[in-house]
Amino acid sequence: MNKNYYAVIMAGGVGARFWPLSTQQLPKQFHDMLGTGNTLIQQTFNRFESLIPSENILIATNKKYEKLVQKQLPKLSPKQLLLEPTMRNTAPCILYSALKIYHENPDGIMLIAPSDHWIDEEATFLQNVKTSFNFCEENDALVTLGIKPSSPNTGYGYIQFKHSKNQLKEVSNFTEKPTLETAKQFIEEGNYLWNAGIFVWSVKSILNAFEINLPKMYSLFQKGNNFYNTASEENFIEKNYTSSENISIDFGILEKATNVFVLPVSFGWNDLGTWGSLHTKLDKDTNENATVGGEVLYRDSHNNIVHTQSGKRVVIQGLNDYIVVEKEDILLICPKNKEQEIKQITLDVKTNFGDEFV
Repeated sequence: MNKNYYAVIMAGGVGARFWPLSTQQLPKQFHDMLGTGNTLIQQTFNRFESLIPSENILIATNKKYEKLVQKQLPKLSPKQLLLEPTMRNTAPCILYSALKIYHENPDGIMLIAPSDHWIDEEATFLQNVKTSFNFCEENDALVTLGIKPSSPNTGYGYIQFKHSKNQLKEVSNFTEKPTLETAKQFIEEGNYLWNAGIFVWSVKSILNAFEINLPKMYSLFQKGNNFYNTASEENFIEKNYTSSENISIDFGILEKATNVFVLPVSFGWNDLGTWGSLHTKLDKDTNENATVGGEVLYRDSHNNIVHTQSGKRVVIQGLNDYIVVEKEDILLICPKNKEQEIKQITLDVKTNFGDEFV
């Protein structure tokens, strides 16, 4: 196993669109969303262990989730946890992790991946990662994995690449979530991929990109060069992290850099961003109803997802295209075509019922 390989699993999000299961105290990455016996973060960690030394797999998360991570991933040592004192989007935590790896191993090649994605063909995925690692060992390049689109989905960002015979393509443009008409046009043109938010680069390449494109942030984190991987690291991060810019790696680096490449991939990917996306990955009955947790008797009901407590018996009569989620003393019943409103619903819940329910 190559000791220059590293992974950074980003696990600091709240997953508000999976309320009421996902809350600020226990976000979706710490749940067994698919009933597999492992939480999403456990699945992600286990996925990388066959390619990357387990001691080289880092978890970037909010400080308040430290005990949750330690409980679910007990083999981690404290030095593998990057604890963010406040939420500052993806660029600061990636810079922090790159510097931490660089001061341990300047030849490190790092993978950045979310903690909450579903991947069907894991062997294919890991081979794509290995291809990207090899490319970044030999080239000053920032690589992203681009999912070959199966539909004109408006919920994802898109990556446009330049046509070539090379396996990895030069990126020409990033587009945020498009309209349906624009997404259809992208599919027709044939050189657009979904942006999965999975990246590979050498620590040297990404640090150089930060120095050029986000010099203020780079300078801030450079002040900690004597503290990374020491007992003083946590104190330095606690004092300085909140001063960093709140910006994503896409806006801060990838849309500005000139050495960005994409590897077109197709390994059965789902970002598990909503109850609707979860429904597509679950086993379903002949009427497309999906159940997690309890036992449900569906009568004249179609295309629903029901998530309830283990052992609970539920009867659904005459319901179509709905999300039904029960968690302790909370019950959500919402049409699937209104699931994008769940974020707003959590704000209303907070106002009417209190912070402890979100």
